[in-house]
Amino acid sequence: MALDVYLNFNGNCRQAVEFYAEVFEAEKLHIMTFGEAPPNPEFNLPEEAKDLVMHTHLNIMGSTVMFSDVFPGMPFTAGNNISLTIVSKNTDEIKSLYGKLKEAGTVSMELQETFWSKCYGMVTDKFGIHWQLSHDDGQTAM
Repeated sequence: MALDVYLNFNGNCRQAVEFYAEVFEAEKLHIMTFGEAPPNPEFNLPEEAKDLVMHTHLNIMGSTVMFSDVFPGMPFTAGNNISLTIVSKNTDEIKSLYGKLKEAGTVSMELQETFWSKCYGMVTDKFGIHWQLSHDDGQTAM
């Protein structure tokens, strides 16, 4: 299991990742855009979201730092754009931690299967800390 940092940006994530990759001499990894996500017949993806970064990550001095743009229309507050991310190969562990973190907190996304993880969810704990929990099957790195 790993504890990682997730940084959100307001439309300038690609530039930030390129900057940090250069500063820390980190290998740039694949950048997934919102436009590359499987289409949802119940939701039309806005044109302005298609090229925004849905997810990427860098290895910075031995730590995984993940990055994403916020989806257009979602709130963004500089300084509150960081979440801690639990990545584990143990689904039961993810479910247990998620259950504990959501007590007196706010669920942003119930635990569910996504196209990148068989068990993923988001919650803000009772102290206002944003958490993402994701299963890592070893094939796709969150």
